[in-house]
Amino acid sequence: MPTQVEQGRREMVGVGGLMNHQQKPSDHRKALKRSPTMNLKRLFTKAMRTASLFKSKKSRPKTPIDIVRHATSLLSYLHSASHHSGQKHSDKMSELDVLIREMKLILYGNGESEPVAEACAQLTQQFFKENTLRLLIVCLPKLNLEARKDATQVVANLQRQPVNSRLIASDYLEFNLDLLDLLISGYEDPAMALHYGGMLRECIRHQTVARYVLKSVHVKKFFDYMQLPNFDVAADATATFKELLTRHKSTVAEFLAENYNWFFAEFNSKLLESPNYITRRQAVKLLGDILLDRSNAAVMVRYVSSRDNLRILMNLLRESSKNIPLDAFHVFKLFVANQNKPPDIVNILVANRSKILRFFAGFKIDREDEAFEADKAQVVKEISELEATASIGNSGELRKLKFY
Repeated sequence: MPTQVEQGRREMVGVGGLMNHQQKPSDHRKALKRSPTMNLKRLFTKAMRTASLFKSKKSRPKTPIDIVRHATSLLSYLHSASHHSGQKHSDKMSELDVLIREMKLILYGNGESEPVAEACAQLTQQFFKENTLRLLIVCLPKLNLEARKDATQVVANLQRQPVNSRLIASDYLEFNLDLLDLLISGYEDPAMALHYGGMLRECIRHQTVARYVLKSVHVKKFFDYMQLPNFDVAADATATFKELLTRHKSTVAEFLAENYNWFFAEFNSKLLESPNYITRRQAVKLLGDILLDRSNAAVMVRYVSSRDNLRILMNLLRESSKNIPLDAFHVFKLFVANQNKPPDIVNILVANRSKILRFFAGFKIDREDEAFEADKAQVVKEISELEATASIGNSGELRKLKFY
């Protein structure tokens, strides 16, 4: 039996040891002053965070196939949900944001490592198998801005991903062409225009898609989209229109041949003669790209045989800006180089010869360019000798000029 003194010593040692193990006496006194309720709240919050983190790590999909399946499930929920509020909805949206970002990291890499081809192929195949593209396009307006950006990059990348040496995105879109209608109409919503426009341009990489858009009623809408008051949206629509008219040469040549009259009537009146400087500048540059492409040779000869077209180009040559006259010159020289000029064209050039020659005498660019100077000299020579050479040549071919 310990004596009272020994028992007291043991109790003192026990208390001291406990205090030394847990906290200093000063800390102990501070802790006593804290509210018990605050301590409980902090413990509860910490426990909830730990549980949430554990749950997130435990349930997060690991493989590309799992990620696509889970994202598709959440997109289906988002598409069918009638109410978009509450904690449950917020949690699902946050989870979807993470999944879309993870898909982007698989396809693009994380900055430290390159994408893994096998993972990209698995993701691509599952993405189109699950019909995820349709859900993502339809639900895009319901996502936050960062998720929209990530989704746009994901869709763009998937158009280029091969699976067993095939672009299965092209096969999918061939049987889901109505999705292109949704993407094109996106230009009518300023909040969605750049996202849908970016997706649309990548989809146009597939010839099937480009042919569908060119033959649809939607192609006429671009003449209005390119003149929208929102500069960024108008510029994006112009970029898409250019892609549509320059990428697939045989398809474009066929389209222009079949739709020449209405297409160039719209192009001239709405774009080349637009009151907006940016619209005119982009249009005349695009016109040069179209006409100088060898695939469009027949369309080019037809265009440069029109006196109305010549009148428009001569007016563009007289603009006070530096860029429009230079781009207009690349088209104007085609009128002059045509060896089978119609009488109307000859009469206009002869009637305005002195003014045209005087204009070209002072027509210069800021940099030295031998090709430009050679082309200008050839145009001046052709116009100067027009009376003597106008009736010569009936092949419809062009004299050789250095196009650039």
